[in-house]
Amino acid sequence: MTYIKVKIGDPIEKALRVLKKKLDKEGIIKAAKNHRFYDKPSIKKRAKSKAAKKREKRAKIAARRKY
Repeated sequence: MTYIKVKIGDPIEKALRVLKKKLDKEGIIKAAKNHRFYDKPSIKKRAKSKAAKKREKRAKIAARRKY
């Protein structure tokens, strides 16, 4: 559970900004978005493979730039 301390007299907008930043840093928002809908295992596998290919392609391009 994520907590933030709000002092008396602090604006609520500031507290919300701090809370959002903390949730984003902990990865809670991203996890909630990922679990928003059910993905079949085959689709998860396909997405994982696609992400790996994308990382590999980026690494190749970065390696070429070094030389």
